[in-house]
Formats: sequence, C-alpha cells, structure tokens
Amino acid sequence: MRKASDLFVAALEDGGVEYVFAVPGEENLDLIESIRTSRIRLVLTRHEQAAGFMAATVGRLTGGAGACLATLGPGATNLVTAAAYAQLGAMPMLMITGQKPIRTRRQGHFQILDVVAMMAPLTKFTRQIVSADIIPARVREALRSAEEERPGATHLELPQDIASDETDAMLIPASRSRRPVAEEKAIRRAAEAIRSAQRPLLMLGAGANRKTTARMLEAFVEKLGIPFFSTQMGKGVIDEANPLWLGTAALSDGDFVHRAIDAADCIINIGHDVVEKPPFFMREGKRTVIHVHYSGAVVDPVYFPQLEVVGDIANSVWRLGEALDPQAHWDFGCFDRARAALREHLEDRAGDDRFPMVSQRVVADMQRVLAPDDITCLDNGLYKLWFARNFRCRRPNTLLLDNALATMGAGLPSAMAARLVHPDRRVVAVCGDGGFMMNSQELETAVRLGLDLTVLVLRDDAYGMIKWKQSHEGYPEFGMDYGNPDFVKYAQSHGARGHRIASAHEFAPLLREVLDRPGVDLVEVAIDYSDDDRILNEDIPRLSAAIN
Repeated sequence: MRKASDLFVAALEDGGVEYVFAVPGEENLDLIESIRTSRIRLVLTRHEQAAGFMAATVGRLTGGAGACLATLGPGATNLVTAAAYAQLGAMPMLMITGQKPIRTRRQGHFQILDVVAMMAPLTKFTRQIVSADIIPARVREALRSAEEERPGATHLELPQDIASDETDAMLIPASRSRRPVAEEKAIRRAAEAIRSAQRPLLMLGAGANRKTTARMLEAFVEKLGIPFFSTQMGKGVIDEANPLWLGTAALSDGDFVHRAIDAADCIINIGHDVVEKPPFFMREGKRTVIHVHYSGAVVDPVYFPQLEVVGDIANSVWRLGEALDPQAHWDFGCFDRARAALREHLEDRAGDDRFPMVSQRVVADMQRVLAPDDITCLDNGLYKLWFARNFRCRRPNTLLLDNALATMGAGLPSAMAARLVHPDRRVVAVCGDGGFMMNSQELETAVRLGLDLTVLVLRDDAYGMIKWKQSHEGYPEFGMDYGNPDFVKYAQSHGARGHRIASAHEFAPLLREVLDRPGVDLVEVAIDYSDDDRILNEDIPRLSAAIN
C-alpha cells in the first residue's frame, strides 16, 4: 500500500515528467510532499499563467508533456490562457489542479468551481480523479493524449481527500505504438500531381516541426530541388540559409513570398494547421493543393485541398521522395525572382542608425550575434512580424513564437523553460513592454533558478501593434499609451542586471556581452514602429508586384 499522491507522482515519473511548474495551494500539500521525495524538480513560479507557459514550452521542445500545478478556484482559472496556448499551439502539456475533499465538505462552496467542465473546451482530456485506484490509468491516458498527434493540453483534478488515500494500484506502463502510414494509392496520386506540375512549391507548416520530419524534408528538398517556404510556426524545419528558401508567410498577403505562391500550380502542404492564419488564399481551379499531415484536412472557406496524404508525415515525405525525380519541365524562374527580390529587401533598414531603433535593425543585429543553435523566444507584438519574416532560422525550434493563440505574456516564461531544457544553448526573450509586464514578476523566478538568460524589452510606452492597427484603420490615436517603470532599476530589484542603450550602435556589442556571461540580464531597447505602416502596406506590396 502507498499514498495516492505518491502513486500519482510515480506515474508522472514513469511518463517522463522531469519538471512540475507550480503555484501550490493547501489542497496540493500531499502532492508537494510526494514530489519532494521524487526525481521530479518542483519549480515555483509567481503566477499560474507563467507555470502553464513554461510547461507548454517544455512540451514543445521535447515532445513529452510538460506539467504544471495549481490549486482550485483562482489557481485553476489562472491556467485557462496557458491551456489555450498549449491546445492551439499543439504543445503537449498536463495541468494538475487540486480540489476540496469530495466525500465530505466543511466549507460549503468556498472557491468551488466545476474546473473539469471549464477545461473541457480547452483540452483534449480532462477528468476529476474520484478514486486512488484509478490514478495509474488517468495519468497514463492524460500523458498519452497530450503527446499523440495532434498534441495539446490535458487536465487532471486531484481532490485533497483522494490524494491522501492509500492504494495498492500498480503503474500502467506506456504502450508501444507507431503512427499509421498513408495509403499507397494516396502517395501515387500525390507523386503524379507533383510530377506533372509546372511550378511545384513546398510549404512547411506547424505540423512539420518534428525531428524526424525535418530530416526527411531536408532529403526531399536536396533530391528534388523544389523551392520551399514556411508558415511562422514552421520556421526552421529546413535551414533557411538554404538557397531554395523563399521566405516566411508572415504577412496576410502581398509580400514577396505571396507572389511566388500565386505563381505555383501545385503546393505540397506539409503539416499545415488551420490555427495559423492562412499562408495563401485558395482560388478554385487555379492550383492543386496536396495536404500532407497526420490527420485529414480541416476544411474552411480558404483551405480545401484537392488531394490528401494522411498518415505519419515523415514516412509520407520519404515515400514521396522515393517516388519522384527532378523533372525537366519544372520551371522555377518566377520563384528565383521572388527569392532574389526578398533577399535584397531583407537588407533594407538592417543597418538603419535611427534611435529609437527600428525593428528591422533589431532583427538584423540579433541575426549577426546569435549562433545557429541559440534560441529566441518571442512575446507578441508588431516586432513578431519582422522576426518571422526577416530572421533566418538555421535549426528547428530556435525561434519560438506563438502564431496560434498569439497571447501576450508568454515570452519570458517560454525563454526560461527553453533554458531549462537546453542549458547548453544561449536563450533570448524578446518582449514588448506591454507583454513583458504581464509576467515580469518571473524575473525573480529566473534569478532564483540561477538561469543564464537575456531579456530584451522593446519599449514604446504603448500597446504598439494595436496602436499601429488603430492608425492603419484611420482611427485617431486614443487609449493605447501607458507609463512604464525604470526597467533598469526594475531588473535590479529582482536581482538581475539592467541595461539601457542610448543608440543603435550600442545594441549588438551589449547583446554579445550579456549573452556570454552568467546570470539574468535585461536590456531596454527603445523601439519605433512609426514607419512600419508604409513599409508593410506600401513598399512591400509595390516592390513584390514588380517581380512578375
């Protein structure tokens, strides 16, 4: 016999959980004691939302479910945004929440919410554990569901009286399985469509961002020479220094990459997830779209592929590559022109000396300073478009951005989790001042954990992207400006080092300096988005239109 909470933690260990990110409550005390004597590392955060973001990022980087813990009531409700973040972003995560005793209650309905019902639309699996004996099955299913394609969020509620029960239940080991592969007829039809096309084009979406898939796609591109582009969450699947890279679909329409898409007569869509903004708008009869994914296409008004190859993506890509050879009639001239125009345009403003800095200079300087394996974690703001569009990823999962829920406040926690998972890599969090302040209290957590971490705070004293949209839509400026603390002193008050640059020339040297020393460094960078409207809505569409 052993205590139920001990069994619960043993099941987590058996499932590969290494960290539990937590803001505990009294209902979690048995579980906390069980974690104390386990191999799992308990990481206290200052807000449940940050704990969830960190757990989701562990899942994103490892493929195994990250775990977070909160109490009932307000602790559980504070996990809602993180649940949506993991669910939309396909990041495997297990949320564990406490609950008052369910057999006897002495406090009425104090703090009582139906958390299982609340989590139902935000998760793949959610259950209250009503018996200690069922813990092995519930934990195994929660982890399996979180990790299988399509990954996402799961939730278990462990009531206080169940956690303290005794049980002789045994662990349920994970079953061995392999994902189904696509039907041979589907492979043949897709190969024939690619073979007969004049201008085939490869698109890499979020679902392609898996280790085995990346290897197969590299071999596919190397053999066939088909140009490729990516969605924002597909960045880095293939090295973007590859001469066949056409760019990232960071804008809704009108960029250089969209001119290439418009010219394609066959798009091989690897791992497209409709949670991302559509990388192109389908026009019936203009081109053939081949959907290659673990599951069938989710059809909506802008995505209705003509062919589907459903099964393990890596296997499908390998079999398509085996079935194809380069074709003499393939014509990539329009793609070559789009690529050349884009690369020339990416240098525009990369050396701009203005201060406050422009986003393009920030991105270019970071590209020069960071090594291919270093990790950049973005919060959400207008700067994200420029990183997605201008930053060339050399490796998978080295630019972590959220183009699914697109929530603010995740940049710093996700960078902290990335550093825990990859202690051998340098990690930078890039946050706007608005997003940073939503979870800035986690600076203390980073310092306490002894992380080596660089945090860039892009300061414009406003909700910059909404202010930009407000102006773009013709509204007068109103209601978007706010004040900020002295970020240098703010960082110092948390035990970190704070820095503020006074010119664009200071940025790259300071970034090199802070990246190469231990500890947490915050760098405040004044940013100017005022020119972005003209660049995004006038310059880029005008120049890209000229390539045809």
